[in-house]
Amino acid sequence: MPTFDDILSTPTLFTNRDVLSPHWVPETLLFRDKEITRIMTAVAPALTDERSRNLFIYGKTGTGKTCTVRKVMAEFEARKSSARSCYINCRMYNSRYRVIQKMAKDFIPELDRSGFGLNTLYEKLMDWVASDSTSNPPRARRVVVILDEVDMVRDLDELLYTLTRMNDDLQGGSVSIIGITNKLSFKDALDPRSKSSLCETEMLFTPYDTEQLRQILANRASMGFKAGAVDDSAINLAAAITAGETGDARYALKLLLRAGELADEKHLARITHNEVEAARRSVDVDLAAETISTLPVHQQLVLLAVCNLSLEGQRYARLGGSPTASAAHEERPLMSGEVYEEYSRLCRHYRKPKRSARWYREYLNDLEMLGLITTVESGRGMRGHTRLIQPGYSPSQMKRIIEAGATISGPDDPTSGEAPEAGGPSSTGPGRPGSGKPPAPPKQSIMAW
Repeated sequence: MPTFDDILSTPTLFTNRDVLSPHWVPETLLFRDKEITRIMTAVAPALTDERSRNLFIYGKTGTGKTCTVRKVMAEFEARKSSARSCYINCRMYNSRYRVIQKMAKDFIPELDRSGFGLNTLYEKLMDWVASDSTSNPPRARRVVVILDEVDMVRDLDELLYTLTRMNDDLQGGSVSIIGITNKLSFKDALDPRSKSSLCETEMLFTPYDTEQLRQILANRASMGFKAGAVDDSAINLAAAITAGETGDARYALKLLLRAGELADEKHLARITHNEVEAARRSVDVDLAAETISTLPVHQQLVLLAVCNLSLEGQRYARLGGSPTASAAHEERPLMSGEVYEEYSRLCRHYRKPKRSARWYREYLNDLEMLGLITTVESGRGMRGHTRLIQPGYSPSQMKRIIEAGATISGPDDPTSGEAPEAGGPSSTGPGRPGSGKPPAPPKQSIMAW
């Protein structure tokens, strides 16, 4: 039986795995000087007892948004002024109450327990912002709240109204917002008043190009691996693969990390392009599983609808052929209308409030941005104008991940915005109506691909 001593004494090419983590914040952020300057300019007034500007930051995953903001705000906090900041991951704190509660717990230690209502938390926060008793003489505070993945907040308009209302109610001090999102079209869904308050200043983080990714990877490799352990071919290939797909620096770092692990497993003295190519297959599976399992419930239901129809056939006949003429269901594009119909059926089955067609189109955009589906507008040969949809990965694998998770089978969200359609759950369960499909298999590991 192996011991920890055996594991710890095994030779490795790594010197510091942490620097290959997407959550690690380096001393110097490469290729983000312009963005750092703009963020600093937006929040600097708080350091001189003025209200800082609200800032809305958007850009694709892996463009350095969160890392850059956290770097700037660490320096902001180091100034030791009455200005304070609070970082909130809205994937975890996804409602107005949870965000206000997180702010209260971070700023007021005695509130670090549950049981306080929203009004009480609001009043306590107001009092705390209005007077900093630790300063001499006492003065009001300037607060900057960072809402990362702000699009995940269910009642965002209400949250933004509450935060901006603080500035109206305060006699001194202020609360400013930095919103961060991956969704480029996110602000279009905001209430006009919320949009005007959140989007005082806007920033777009563009994806890294091949040369930028190469330098980022080379910099991290010099800190994370032994000298000479990473061949230039490995760094060049990881950068080229990433730039050709999304420009996501997190993906590039995962490639390099996994390539190092594969080299260790094979007891190699050097990481080459061969290990990166092998790592690519593993990382793609891991990222897809991670992405799907953290999707909000309605995006999972839309994706499950795509998977069901891809696996079991389409409901609408197409011009020029029968929907059951071939067994190659996965190669056929699906019509947007039939996917929405299947999504509606799944909402009834899982007792979830169905969202409108407008929100459904937003979910399709989100899933396509994540690479989980591909879409194209229909041309000739279709009845009318529609959007054609295909899964981006194996539908059977994606379906297994969704059904193995707890998201779609969890309790209803009382703030989701729309009432469920009339009628109870489908009598046929999650399989296709009339297909004779047995119930879903027992939950299993999402990595059982």
